[in-house]
Amino acid sequence: MRIAHVRERHGPVGTPWRLAAALDNDDATWLDLDLARRRRVAADATLAHNSVLHRQPVTTLDDHLARGLRVAALAELLERFEPGGGPDEDDAVLDAADLAFGPPILRPPSLRDFYAFEEHVATMWRRRGGDVPEAWYRLPIFYFGNVSEIRGPDEPVWAPRGSEELDFELEVGAVVDTGARDLDPARAEEAIGGYCILNDWSARDLQRDETTVRLGPAKGKDFATTIGPWLVTPDELADARTPGATGPDLAMSADVDGQTISHGTWSSAQFSFGDMLARASADVRLRPGDLVGSGTVGSGCLLEVRDETLGRYLQPGDVVTLRIDRLGELRSPIVESPA
Repeated sequence: MRIAHVRERHGPVGTPWRLAAALDNDDATWLDLDLARRRRVAADATLAHNSVLHRQPVTTLDDHLARGLRVAALAELLERFEPGGGPDEDDAVLDAADLAFGPPILRPPSLRDFYAFEEHVATMWRRRGGDVPEAWYRLPIFYFGNVSEIRGPDEPVWAPRGSEELDFELEVGAVVDTGARDLDPARAEEAIGGYCILNDWSARDLQRDETTVRLGPAKGKDFATTIGPWLVTPDELADARTPGATGPDLAMSADVDGQTISHGTWSSAQFSFGDMLARASADVRLRPGDLVGSGTVGSGCLLEVRDETLGRYLQPGDVVTLRIDRLGELRSPIVESPA
């Protein structure tokens, strides 16, 4: 199942997001999940009393998780949907061409971003004249990001004040959909409701200054994180997994203005999301809606490959497009700072 926050592309300013699920494999048509819920309740009034899913409106994924429901519970509305007439006549069926898509989770309680791909980590350490620390191979390492600046597909991004070195970072994002503590790595991925593409934007010049004092990252990172275009439930990726692999064997790529910048694979990660969530939940409680990033795939940022590809950092007018097989395409225009 693929779910997303959507609204009419040319609707009035302030139109609320609606939660929708893809009806076809090419993501061309989407189902308004609350209209599907209302239709079922109209046909069987007992559902409003007997089913938590049907008792209240389906508004956003954030609200759904806050009610104690998991992402997979929404599949019932999708699987039991019966179109009313042809697709062009059913107001519950939405054409993707008419929709704007928002972040798959609108207000995550927290953002933990890991450092799971050895190729990326080794490149960073070589630039500093050193080797990857031994501890990195033992401990999934993460930092806490800023959840106040979450952006969705096609939302503009700009360099923070004082920065001339804006960079993208190609990552996998996971949304936790159940409370958990002290998870076992072998089962920790059971706490994940779905996956999406995550762009962990970086201001490299600010980040470089901050890391000299061995604290942070701070202002080099906290100005934007882009996620989307939708959330894909784990069952959609199961057949891409092989025994012993840290993740599905799915290609990851990035381009800037149509120029290919990087290629990688999810399965090349040193740590699985099970490893990462076990570390994240040690002695603390994960909450529904928590967002977890994998860290940058090898070659998945300009800091690694700028000289042999674009030859510069990002500038206003650029468009960054990240792709991960089965997770979709995440597009972000770069603009001048509104300030």
